[in-house]
Amino acid sequence: MHHRENRYNIALDALQGAKFMKLAIFMMPIHAREKDYHTALMEDREAIILADQLGYSEAYIGEHYASGPEQITSPMMFLASVINETSSIKMGTGVICLPQYHPGLVAGQAAMFDHLSKGRLIMGVGPGGLPPDFELFGTMEAERNEMMKESIDIIHQIWDGDPPYEINGKYWQFAVKDWVHDDIGLGYMCKPYQKPHPPVAISAMSPFSSSIRYAAEKEYIPISANFIGNWSVKSHWQVYAEEAEKQGRTANPEVWRVARNIHVGETDSEAESFVKEANGSCDWYFDYLYRIFDRADMKGAFVVNKGDDGDALTHEQLRDNYTLYGSPDTVVEKILTFREEVGHFGTLMQTAQDWTDVAVMKRSMKLLAEEVMPKVNAAIGSQEAAE
Repeated sequence: MHHRENRYNIALDALQGAKFMKLAIFMMPIHAREKDYHTALMEDREAIILADQLGYSEAYIGEHYASGPEQITSPMMFLASVINETSSIKMGTGVICLPQYHPGLVAGQAAMFDHLSKGRLIMGVGPGGLPPDFELFGTMEAERNEMMKESIDIIHQIWDGDPPYEINGKYWQFAVKDWVHDDIGLGYMCKPYQKPHPPVAISAMSPFSSSIRYAAEKEYIPISANFIGNWSVKSHWQVYAEEAEKQGRTANPEVWRVARNIHVGETDSEAESFVKEANGSCDWYFDYLYRIFDRADMKGAFVVNKGDDGDALTHEQLRDNYTLYGSPDTVVEKILTFREEVGHFGTLMQTAQDWTDVAVMKRSMKLLAEEVMPKVNAAIGSQEAAE
């Protein structure tokens, strides 16, 4: 089943040379508050394996420590468990929170994972985004963005060079020089399978994000979060393209990944009922995020329309406006409308939710890959031909 062709892949093959939209999956993941941890992990694995079978191009896995609902502490360890059960899906860390680790540790583990996966790693990195994790690792008051940038620079320095190493950064200082012995290989650090290194991705959730500007400066992959307004998503590409132009380049929107919660049902009414079920998978997902935004006094960044009153924001507004739901044909139209508003992007990242109904969630993924995306890409192809 790993190697079967489906209509999604056929559509992409037919559109070579034209704009088209790939399909990926992003898993924070957020599970029900009291869900058994082992069950959650097994379901998350099953979702990635299914995504590979359905022709999804990439799978990104989040990293959190101090949260019951967000349960994956090591995206690379988790993804390693499905390397041999998948065939082609690329595996992204979404993201490694770099201020929490010594850069040598990340460099070594990421290089090893890249070899185990035969070059399927996309190295998503970030400064972290969950307050209890900041407490746990003592980074609450730290300059996390600066630490992230220094860390990735050090990681690339390690990968690009050979010992002796002597790193004198603002946040990390270390050396490997006294115990460098060429005859037996001491002091040498492993290099990635991909040359010169795995692609790097940066995620963003704030409007006109400085993280997206940094991604453009470094030619990293930009990822727009799934729980922000269309106006904010659009601002991300504006910033990315503007910064690329400053660097003397023309940005290609095919590199842009945009995440959205998506639920496809057999009918509009069935999908709407599932999405709006009180305390159901989708409702709980946005209720959980809303409570974090509210307690962190961050609601203003997540309003549906630019200029809306953040104090008036509700989790139902997040749920209903940031989820593309309906029958296959309805979701096709919603994706195309969303794309028209924010601009073309190369990869649509479906955000995974808790499998409160395994059969329904699997069917949604299958309908999205096999019914929705071929029609989306046919429409994009027709539009390109007309232009």
